[in-house]
Amino acid sequence: MPRKAQTESVADRHAAPGGAAAVDRAVSLLSAFRLGEASLTLSELAARTQLYKSTVLRLLASLEHARLVRRLEGGGYALGSEVARLNAVYAASFSLDRAVMAVLRELVAVTRESAAYHLVQGQGAEAVRLCRYRVDSPQPVRDHLQAGDLLPLDRGTGGRVLTAFGPQTAGTLTARDKKLYAEIRAQGYFSATGDRLAGVAGISAPVFKADGSLAAALTLTMPAERYDQAHVQKVLAAARQLNGLA
Repeated sequence: MPRKAQTESVADRHAAPGGAAAVDRAVSLLSAFRLGEASLTLSELAARTQLYKSTVLRLLASLEHARLVRRLEGGGYALGSEVARLNAVYAASFSLDRAVMAVLRELVAVTRESAAYHLVQGQGAEAVRLCRYRVDSPQPVRDHLQAGDLLPLDRGTGGRVLTAFGPQTAGTLTARDKKLYAEIRAQGYFSATGDRLAGVAGISAPVFKADGSLAAALTLTMPAERYDQAHVQKVLAAARQLNGLA
């Protein structure tokens, strides 16, 4: 009978409901590889996944057989050729429009509020916030914006998040702004009422590219009287779904 690990593994902490534990663990090994790393040792893989080395070796044997991992002459492990093939298949079929709109529609379905995806357009003092995608609330009372609208970066939760997580010029920010943006970065989102328009509340979270840089801000807006703190976790979860896609 296999030993029970003293420390819960990464796969156990993020197990798929109703899924297969072995698959969860194999996926956690693939996820251990990070951008810019050519290879990892057995010890590094075990440490990052919190799995026993013996378990890691068994999983690596299956992953190597499937060409998802390859063993190097020096004893380390790297991602295999099958990963490149799957990436090519994914890239050929991927549409950012479809991916973002699917997430926005799902967010609107569970909150019944309006959702949008904002990008920074322009540079320096000329930079603004572009509403690239938008799905309206099914409720008759809502804020009225549409894809293509340009909004300020220094007002509204989406603009605040884009400024907080994007490149900044320290000289252009007041001490009060610096404190606010530091707080936004620390909590990972920003919610406010009346920051851009009186009577309108918003919740925004950053969306990141694969290299960790800022891609966009995902925003949920609603009339102030319908603001619900429980929506924060839904916005954060939706933003995480889009990380690495832009």
